[in-house]
Amino acid sequence: MNPLAHQLNETIRQENEQIFSMLSRLGQLIYFPKEGILSQSAEAASKAKLFNATIGIAIEDKAPMHLKVIQDQLSAFNPKDIYPYAPPAGKPELRKLWREKMLKENPSLVGKNISNPIVTNALTHGLSIVADLFADDGDVVILPDKNWENYELTFNIRRGAEMVYYPLYNDEWKFNSEALRASLLANRDKGKAIVVLNFPNNPTGYTPGREEGEKIVAVIKEAAEAGMKLVVVTDDAYFGLFFEDSVHESLFGTLASIHPNVLAVKVDGATKEEYVWGFRVGFITYASTSDSLLAALEQKTMGIIRSTISSGPHPSQTFVLHALQSPDFESQKQEKFNIMKGRANKVKSLLDSGKYNGVWSYYPFNSGYFMCLKLDHVNAETLRLHLLDHYGIGTIALGDTDLRVAFSCIEEENLEELFDKIYQGVLDLQS
Repeated sequence: MNPLAHQLNETIRQENEQIFSMLSRLGQLIYFPKEGILSQSAEAASKAKLFNATIGIAIEDKAPMHLKVIQDQLSAFNPKDIYPYAPPAGKPELRKLWREKMLKENPSLVGKNISNPIVTNALTHGLSIVADLFADDGDVVILPDKNWENYELTFNIRRGAEMVYYPLYNDEWKFNSEALRASLLANRDKGKAIVVLNFPNNPTGYTPGREEGEKIVAVIKEAAEAGMKLVVVTDDAYFGLFFEDSVHESLFGTLASIHPNVLAVKVDGATKEEYVWGFRVGFITYASTSDSLLAALEQKTMGIIRSTISSGPHPSQTFVLHALQSPDFESQKQEKFNIMKGRANKVKSLLDSGKYNGVWSYYPFNSGYFMCLKLDHVNAETLRLHLLDHYGIGTIALGDTDLRVAFSCIEEENLEELFDKIYQGVLDLQS
């Protein structure tokens, strides 16, 4: 084992033996090189006043070399903020601003000890880092049955973890904390689990209420007190898009340092929060009472980044940073939020109007981009194909009965026509 990896492991072990035992084999072996191209280049950046012949970029006229056909489209930005490599952990100014934003939007984080957010290549990359650091063959990943399909690729296919599913809703159409509890305790003998909490949920658009959130945290704590070592990941991809009376902050805040057996990890990003899907700017943040442990986890995270993508894209980090610094950011974001809320409310009013009775019900939704219909009599995949072939309408079939509709990408004035045609498609198949 590399001495740097050994040193990081000893730091984590000394600060929290339980969190050390959560690391995968790769998580134990990984480190960020202190002696190499990046470290030597960083040293040269501060001391090489005459010539700096270290890092692999090209310089011309004392600025990063670039093509005019590209720079002409990006003339508002200084070439130094676009063309060089970004640091492996991301632009420091962006990390600082994202942390400030996180603390402002999550009051439960006040007084909690968290790491500086590390920039990832959007949320999928952040989840992949979690899988690399903490998931080994046979480890269990516990998540609801209504979930994003990429979790299976990330944790099961890539890392060999076992996926354990529980029903998202209980009989009262609330979050099924008892099913989460049962899934955790059923795997107590394994000693360790990764728990994924995704709110607003993809595909249903559901976020728990305050009491539901408290029950989730209580269940996690109960399992930790029973001896389970838990990596609890809040996938906050759609954070902030809370349209009704639900929790309006991440559970990361209340989960942070609730028990020595719990490592809370927040994965979020500008991707959907700031409507910049193609920019691929996400963040990963850890919570711990120990600064030394957080520093060690940051080094290991940077090691994963260095060994996979080296660093995230610099231009998109600059664009997001510029947006966060703008005095117009909050008002423009509120404007888009109002549009999204209007679409969600329109969908709910249509579904509650009675005009579609007898063919479907819908899963509770109050946030995010999506909602899910529960079809009564027709197969979801059959309906999906029928809608494509006969009406030119795209939806997502999930299992036999569930049809996901992304109201986020449909103008409010077109939503009634959309659901009318979905309804007609069901009638076609029933006839």
